[in-house]
Amino acid sequence: MGVKFLLSLLEDYRQTYQDIHFRDSKLLVDGTNLALCLYYRSNLDQNHGGEYLAYQVQVQALFMALGDCGIKPYVVMDGGTGASDIRLNIREDRQRGLLRSAQGAALKGRRAGIVPPFTTTVFEQTLNDMKVPLVRCFGEADGQLAALAREWCCPVLSEDTDFYIYDLPEGVLPLKHFRWDSWKTRQNSSYIPCKRYTTASFCTFFNIDRRLLPVFASLAKNNDVNLREINWVQFIPAGRPKSWMWVARLEGLLSWLGARKDQTTEDILTAAMKLLPDMSQQAQTEVQTEVQTAMLEYELPSSSLRGFFSEGTAPSLPAEMLSWAPDWVRVSLARGDLGADVFVHRKKILRNQVEHSDLQSSNLTSRPIRQVLYGLLLGQEGGSEVEEVDRDGLELISVKVQPLVQGAAQRLRLDSLPQADRAVRLQVCLETLGVEEETLEGVPAHLRLPVAVTRYWLRRASPEPTLLKALLMVMVQGELNRRTGGTTGWQGYTNHISQPPGFVVAHSFNQWQACLYDASQLNLLLCKPLPEPHFTWLYQGRLVHRRQKQLQEREPEVENANFISLYTRLLGAVTQPDPPPETQNWGGSRRGRGGVLPITSPAYTPTRIAKPLCGPSRKSIIIMGDSNLARIPKVKLD
Repeated sequence: MGVKFLLSLLEDYRQTYQDIHFRDSKLLVDGTNLALCLYYRSNLDQNHGGEYLAYQVQVQALFMALGDCGIKPYVVMDGGTGASDIRLNIREDRQRGLLRSAQGAALKGRRAGIVPPFTTTVFEQTLNDMKVPLVRCFGEADGQLAALAREWCCPVLSEDTDFYIYDLPEGVLPLKHFRWDSWKTRQNSSYIPCKRYTTASFCTFFNIDRRLLPVFASLAKNNDVNLREINWVQFIPAGRPKSWMWVARLEGLLSWLGARKDQTTEDILTAAMKLLPDMSQQAQTEVQTEVQTAMLEYELPSSSLRGFFSEGTAPSLPAEMLSWAPDWVRVSLARGDLGADVFVHRKKILRNQVEHSDLQSSNLTSRPIRQVLYGLLLGQEGGSEVEEVDRDGLELISVKVQPLVQGAAQRLRLDSLPQADRAVRLQVCLETLGVEEETLEGVPAHLRLPVAVTRYWLRRASPEPTLLKALLMVMVQGELNRRTGGTTGWQGYTNHISQPPGFVVAHSFNQWQACLYDASQLNLLLCKPLPEPHFTWLYQGRLVHRRQKQLQEREPEVENANFISLYTRLLGAVTQPDPPPETQNWGGSRRGRGGVLPITSPAYTPTRIAKPLCGPSRKSIIIMGDSNLARIPKVKLD
């Protein structure tokens, strides 16, 4: 977590920045920060589930601009919260703060800063396709990235203000001022105009010792109620222009520190505690200890990332994982295939989507998939429950979820998963989703996972027929566009609009994305027995919603034979009836066919009873009995 409002302070005093023409250099990229900021600033729709193709275009354009200017990027992604419970608690607080924002987006259509589920997935998949070096850390990437920037003497591209505290020789390039889309050529040399921040210029301007920056950041970030009551504004020199309250507090804190640059850190913290006369000595000591602990975050380690970028060597595991995590897991974590929080904390913070709070969390639909994933990671021994953090209404709740090991999964072990027979790994994936292998035989290989997920979603979420048809239509058009390089049906429907999505429709599509996300994680853990989908082309939020509205109004027409053929195959695979129970393959076979697991799953233990569904009531739909669903849609894909 960076220093809140520090960027606003720097915008008030832009003279702390240096204008440069950036070219012909290494560049370390804070990938997680860039992935999210790029989506926010591209004005792409946030409330209908994602505009992934338009987002990919932005990612490609940015990294092509870097290449045109002789800039060699190295991208580092966050991989979880690391070993510290502090980071985990910070993420929970952020999730809690987003709940009401998501409700406001669902009701009024406003931008709430909630990125769609596959944003970072599309970002990473795009960079891998472009052969851009990318690594994922086991925890937050800040320290490792900063350490490598110091070793390589190159700047960091980010707006995470923790990088503004580290003493980096080449500083930070703030994303807001990195004009990659306006790169220029002068005397046969291309460059990107941007601003550079360095701790040297910052400390010179505010007249503080550079060694006091960790003290500044730790005092500014501390959430102790008493520290927040210190009136730092009183220390701003007379004559300075007035700033917004929270910015003024930072400026006052800097002015106070500037008057103490000859004192030791211990003396400065003691002096800060004396600004709290009504606080007991014990309480002052506790707060001072917290601040000192926070300062340790800014002590840079030696970087473990250099070996990955030069030789492909995965970074070393944290001590708490070394004793039991197999080597292949370490490599998979570093490549971004898996997250580490379930390993380290037995905890999973589930993502928010834009949906009405009266509807149950869309993550509930995919919980049985996560149970299988937890079972493969942790086994089913006593005490291995995973704590899931999810929403119930507008509250954040914790739910104890039991890992599930049954069927073909009983034949697998984590330490030997890559060597296990692919047929067994495939069977685990298909059993989890309730799909027979024969059902997918007519489906293109990279669409088999999305189609299997759609079948699972159809049975568990009972969406209205128009939702399934709209989803498949966009999936088919995306696949045809991918093959031809076209954008039919995509143009002009990606920008954010203030009109809110329909509550039930949005919730149902959210369920599908949650299922696809968790199933893709399971597929990665199983070493990809099903090919990884091209996520960019699967779902386009505003287009899916638009198609669904069209289908409610009329039965459109289609003339494209390729579209009709592929749509028919996907619809047939999704809606094909289950085989009779006596023919289901529970034990597996030489062909590795998937058996169909029961709809119900083992019980989980919530901390309290969740609210019933309060949204509009819907009856379950018997899919094969709905002749309207089985008809091939006829639509002009304009």
